This record gives sequence, C-alpha cells and structure tokens, in this order.
Amino acid sequence: MKKLFVLSFLLISMVLTAQDGFKIDFKIKGIKDTIAYLGNYYGESTYLVDTTRANSKGEFTFLGKKPLPHGVYLLIFKNGKESLKVFDLVMGTDQTFSIETSTDDYLGNVKVTGDEDNHLFFSNIKHNIERGKEADPYVKTIQDSTILEGNKKEAREAFTNISKKVIDYQNDLIEKYPTTVTARILKANKNIEVPDPPKLANGRIDSSFQFKYYKKHYWDNFDVGDDALIRMPRPVYMEKLKDYLTRLVVPQSDSIFKEITKLASAARKNQETYKYLVWMCVMQYQNADIMGLDAVFVHLFDKYFASKEMDFWINDKTKKQLKDRADQLRISLIGMAAPNLIMQDQNKQPKNMHEIKSRYTILFIFDPDCGHCREETPKLVSFYNAHKKKFDLEVYAVSADSSMQKMKDYIKEMKMPWITVNGPRSYVGSYHKLYDADQTPSIYIIDNKKKIIAKKPPIEKLDDFLTHYEANQKKKTTSP
Repeated sequence: MKKLFVLSFLLISMVLTAQDGFKIDFKIKGIKDTIAYLGNYYGESTYLVDTTRANSKGEFTFLGKKPLPHGVYLLIFKNGKESLKVFDLVMGTDQTFSIETSTDDYLGNVKVTGDEDNHLFFSNIKHNIERGKEADPYVKTIQDSTILEGNKKEAREAFTNISKKVIDYQNDLIEKYPTTVTARILKANKNIEVPDPPKLANGRIDSSFQFKYYKKHYWDNFDVGDDALIRMPRPVYMEKLKDYLTRLVVPQSDSIFKEITKLASAARKNQETYKYLVWMCVMQYQNADIMGLDAVFVHLFDKYFASKEMDFWINDKTKKQLKDRADQLRISLIGMAAPNLIMQDQNKQPKNMHEIKSRYTILFIFDPDCGHCREETPKLVSFYNAHKKKFDLEVYAVSADSSMQKMKDYIKEMKMPWITVNGPRSYVGSYHKLYDADQTPSIYIIDNKKKIIAKKPPIEKLDDFLTHYEANQKKKTTSP
C-alpha cells in the first residue's frame, strides 16, 4: 500500500463549507483494540486525515469539525509495525453516516447507513466482483492457447455481454445519481466512443476524423473543475492531463500553453483543481524532454506565478525557486538572441563566440571529468569532421573546469579540432547566467544571425536537425 504522509504545503486541500464537520461510525466484527486511520488519496500519494482507536467490540468513530473534501478515502488498521488497508470509501455531501462489516469478508458484509453515496460505491464494487466471477470461465477459454480461435466465438460473445452488463449498470448509476462522488468517478473513467470516419467528397475515408473527434470530446466525461477526481486511488487526473498534452497536442510551446490556459480556465471554478492542474503542468515542463518546450514552463511562471495568480496557496520560497528556474531558462530559449561568450583558449587568448563567421555555431559545454561528456565528445568530433563543410559550421566548446591543464589534455585526447575555451576564464561573467547548462554536456545551435535555433539536441540527431532546418528555411524564402 501507499505510505501515509502529512500533507505538505504544496498540496493543502481547500475545505468545503457545505455542512458542519464529519462523523463516521464504524463497527467491524473481528477487530478489537486496534488503532484505525482515515486517509485520503491525492494524486500519487495518500495523506492522513484522522486517527482513532477501535474498542473491544470493533467500534470506532472518526470525528471532525470541518467537512472533508470530496473524493475517495481509505480505512487503515495498525497491526504491530505494519499498516493494513481495509477498504476504500467515498466522501461526498453526506458526511454523517455509519459502516458495519466483518473481517471475514469486508466487502461482502458491508452495510452502509445514512449515506447513499457509499451505498452506491460498495454496490458497484459488489456488482463488478459478481460479473468478474461470471466472466472467469470465458476469460480462461479466450486465453487458452490450446483452443482454436474459431472455437472461442461463443466465449467471446458471452464475455462481451457480461462487459455490457457492467457498462449498463454504471451508466444507469451515473444517470440516476449524477451528483454523487461514485457517479462522478465512474463518469470520469468512461471511454470516449469514436464513430467510424465519414467519406470525403472524393469518396476517400477522412483519415483525420477520428483523431479530431477524440481530441474534441476528450474532456466530455471528465470535469477538470471537480476536485474529487484528484482524490482517487489511481492518479487519473494527472494521467489524463499528461496524456492529453503529450499525445493530442502538437509538441510546440505555443500550442501546449494555449491548451493549458483553456484547461486552467475551466478548472478555475475550484481553487483546488486550479492549483493542482497548474502545478502538474509546472512539474511536467520544468525539465521538458522535448526541445523547445522549456518555454512552456517560462510561460506558466509568468502567467500564474509572477502575476500573483497562485499567491492564494504558494509560499515565497517556492515561488522564488520557480522564478530562478524561469529566469535561467528564458535567457536561452529557442528563438532568443544567443548571449555572447568571450573566454580564454589554451594559449590564454580571448576567443569571441560572436566573431565566428560560419553559418552555424555549435556551443558545446562540457566537463573534462564528466563520464557522459567522454561518451558524447567523440560523437561530436566525428560529426564535425564529416559535416563541417556541408553545413558550414564551427564549434565553440566551453570547458566547465577551471584547470587549463585538464582542458589541454582533454583537447589532445579527444582530438578536438575546433575552438575550445576555459569557461571560468571569462570576460563576460559566468556562462551559467547566460545559458541553461546545469548538466554537461549541453549543446546549443546558433545561426549566423546569432539566434538560438536548437537547444540540447542529441548529437546523433544533429545531421537530421540541420537538414530539416535548412529545408524549412528554403521553403520560407521561396514561398509567395
């Protein structure tokens, strides 16, 4: 099971004010003199809500003066040094209720009094278990490799009918009890049914129809402004957000930020979902794994943190950390003017990066003691020797170590044929203040107008990148 954590300042839940507190009575036959915990799910973690103790009859109560946020909670018993999850329950509008069951079959014997939401929640679980037992023999037949596929037709049809029973049951629950947490969770997990693609006027199938339809209806069943969907056993909210942004949105910073802005606007009706959605996006793009998407993080900081929009929950220390990271990134984003570097080479002569006249300059920041650098440098040497004339390029390599001797030895060992300088021996200050290069090696590609056109591309992709870049530039100059 997941560990229980004390709620951190980053994820402090906003309490509801619909009723006066909560009182949940339990009676579990087979439990006595045991510590009981009530926790709630939140994203990928679980958090402690309340602690009590079961008496000799297995009776215990969780009691609080403020109502609990909607979502899925979990009951846990302390058994020696171990913590044992008993079962999940939901917390909705009614927060004064009782649950009775026994240890021989927690779910099978559960009885809820005073709360329709939990009655529906456990009824759905029981229905799923029953349908699962009903489907077991057909699943075994379908998975049996010794049975010919043609002889599995009946089993497949039976399994499909059972699956339909589950879906129909849940759809009926969603329709009859739409405001319950149980219904909201079930709806959020519903798949989008995509119709067959239509034919175009020329008789061909519209190959893009299903993708467009799926993207357009992706959020139909999922309310991004419902904070109960953050408190689920699986981090569905986070998974769905990440899936949408990485699979269905063009991987360009402007496109992604536009989609995040739309989603944040929808989530804003609830401070908890607003905070959570924005923070998940910040976490995803603070170290973007696709070139150019670091700009999303900068946009997010400027819109939601520099503007004080998130001041209702974030503290000054975290906000400063975000600012420092955004400021570090913004000076060397793709499309920005490349800051100039002037540093001493191995002969202690100043070398000015902006004085390089080649069509492209590859800024290569390395550390002689870096194992990954030792793997990557020979690749760059090979690329340089093979493509220097083809692309009219030069390399401006910056050693991160202050030792001039280490730099000289590295140049000789790696047979580096380009301009290599010592980073700490700088005439323009630290390169760390000019480029995002916390990790080595770091690579930037700069064009002849001294503009950054690529940031941290893989060395093995340099040929492809420059080939495609030049083709696109040619299209721009020849297009009317």
